[in-house]
Amino acid sequence: MEPTQQNGKAGGDDNLARSQAANATARDKLMSDLQNVIHEAETWLDDSTTQVGAEAGKARRHFEDALQTARTDLRKLEEGVLARGRQAARSTQVYVQDNPWKAVGLGAALGVIAGMLISRK
Repeated sequence: MEPTQQNGKAGGDDNLARSQAANATARDKLMSDLQNVIHEAETWLDDSTTQVGAEAGKARRHFEDALQTARTDLRKLEEGVLARGRQAARSTQVYVQDNPWKAVGLGAALGVIAGMLISRK
């Protein structure tokens, strides 16, 4: 009875894996965009040091606060991605331990496909 439960879970795990992969792609793009914005902001901040006046100082402080918030959000996002990656690795390990022959077959099939793709070039 337990193998049936595992097979039922495997279908759900497959959908979950696809969803997590799509989320990971979106997160990677967001992280990349955030890093670019932070880099551009730091460049702008360095360039603005030549400006003088109360208004420039106020704008600079406001911008530094926004930049710090962006850095904090990026760190949180990276930590979340790493945590989900660890969870996915644990889930994969459990699946492989529960279904060793399926894992071997899947690995062999992926190897054959990769070999075919490489040999086409």
